[in-house]
This record gives sequence, C-alpha cells and structure tokens, in this order.
Amino acid sequence: MPRTHTYTINSEWTGNLGAGTASYTAYSRDYRVSSGSKPPIAGSSDPVFRGDANKWNPEELLVGSLSACHQLWYLHLCAVNQIIVLAYRDEATATMIEGRGDKGRITKLVLRPHVTIARGNDVAKAESLHAAAHEECYIANSVNFPIEITPVTVNAL
Repeated sequence: MPRTHTYTINSEWTGNLGAGTASYTAYSRDYRVSSGSKPPIAGSSDPVFRGDANKWNPEELLVGSLSACHQLWYLHLCAVNQIIVLAYRDEATATMIEGRGDKGRITKLVLRPHVTIARGNDVAKAESLHAAAHEECYIANSVNFPIEITPVTVNAL
C-alpha cells in the first residue's frame, strides 16, 4: 500500500516598501520561505523580473530540488550496490522560455554530476546507477519537462 507524505512550508512576502502593490514598481519581490525550526531561505524573483540577485529565486530552488533529489537517490543506490562514492558535485542548469503573456516555463534541465568513487570500483556500474536514480527521484517524477543527465565518474587516485 502506498504511503502518503505531506510537506508544509510557510512563504511570506517581505517586500512591502510602504505602498504595497500600488504599482508594478512600488514593491519588492522579496519573500522568505520557512519550515519548522529550519533556517529560513531568503528569496526574490529573478533580477530580470525586478528581483534581488543576492537571493534565491523560485527557478533556482526548483533546479536545486531536482539536483539534490537525484544526488540523494544516487548515493543510496551506490551504497546498496557496493559503489563507494568519495565525492559528488553537480552543476545543474535549467532553460526557461517566456511565452505569450509572459507565461514562462522550464523546457529542459541538465544535471552534470561529477562523481569520484573509490579506486577499483566499477566506473560503468557507477554511471549506470544515474538512470535508476532518475527513475526513483520524486521531484523528477513530478515535473513535465525533460531532464538530461551527463555524468562524469572517475576513480580516486
């Protein structure tokens, strides 16, 4: 029987500069995301949409969620398949287009995990586990755009 999980966050707009949303330029796009006792995340829109470049925007948070979900599943699969991961980093990139009426959407996401495994571990097997991690990733299973994975795996020296 499937289990159900519920995730709750609080999102609070912090960008009232005094006049609220009296005009398009009268307010800041700043917000804060929090959940329980975790440190809050300061966010804003992308600078192209009048946001603060020093704060996380929703698009970056989506890319980060996909990258982190893939990473966590990959590490799990390596552990149960006797692949010892010593280091993992990813340079993920999403492409967004703006359509008519300024309705944008993510059209593609590329994950570029760079993985270092223990000397003597099977590089081909380690790379094959990315496909399984992608299949298991809850976030990847929840989005409607293609996700490409281009891993680089090396044995430790």
